[in-house]
Amino acid sequence: MENSTCPVSRRFTVRFLPYVYSSVFIVGLVANGWGLKSLLQNWNKLGNVNVFVLNLGLTDILHLLTLPFLVVSYAMDRRWIFGDAFCKLTRFCFNLNLYGSIGFLTCISVYRYLAIVYPLRVMGRITVTHTAAVSVLVWLLVSVQSLPDMFFPKTLENTTEKCLDTTNGNHVERYLEYSLGWTLTGFCIPFFITLGCYGHVIAVICKTNSIDKVLKQRSLRFLVIVILLFSVCYIPHHLFKNLNLWARILSKQKKCRGWINGVYIARQISRGLVCLNSALNPLVYLHGHENIGAQIRQMLQRAWQTVTQPFQPT
Repeated sequence: MENSTCPVSRRFTVRFLPYVYSSVFIVGLVANGWGLKSLLQNWNKLGNVNVFVLNLGLTDILHLLTLPFLVVSYAMDRRWIFGDAFCKLTRFCFNLNLYGSIGFLTCISVYRYLAIVYPLRVMGRITVTHTAAVSVLVWLLVSVQSLPDMFFPKTLENTTEKCLDTTNGNHVERYLEYSLGWTLTGFCIPFFITLGCYGHVIAVICKTNSIDKVLKQRSLRFLVIVILLFSVCYIPHHLFKNLNLWARILSKQKKCRGWINGVYIARQISRGLVCLNSALNPLVYLHGHENIGAQIRQMLQRAWQTVTQPFQPT
């Protein structure tokens, strides 16, 4: 942490994140390629919700293409050689992926909710045009939320050879205010909408015997996937991002606390975990298939073959 008197384990970041980013890049590209192929092959079976799923895949690809540059940076002891403008673009793509993923998962949750709770009253009126318009709105909202982040400095005060994921010490107080508002609008509100939808869905499923068994299974599968994504990727990221910003403010004020280094390490781990969403989101493509187990095994086998192929004898 710049301008701080509180020691933190900086080396942990350099040792941890390059391996996570490299693994997510390889597995994510294979998984998203396979998932999108499966989506297109079953486009007519799954309905208009495919528009949201397709956009979810686009957010993943956008983020994955920036990971090699971050791997190079951390492999060079966090030295950034690609310029300030590209640093901000890289962070902007990450934010589009993160909050776009949350937004489109929320859209899919609402769509599933309407399909189960109001199948006749609402679902017959939803067209591809409607889902496409909502998708455009999600992209616009996420872009508007993420745009202020690009106006915060992403380099240290005296050098441009660092690419910070938040901002430097001179602006950390204002950035925490922005981050808390961003967390509320970009994460908390969609999270509670998703929880409300699936809470009602579970209640309806438990009370109604007329709902198709396959539809019940698909809804429960998607609920498990959403819980996995929020628990592993999104909640730790937002919690430790804001705690770490607060710790940086205390450190800047020379108010060292015993938990500051622990929060710093947890923050770096959460950065790796939130990156995993680009590799886990393809589960959404596959959750509607009856043979999801076989699909996932095949997808993992292809990812493993891609990773191990360079080491196999020719």
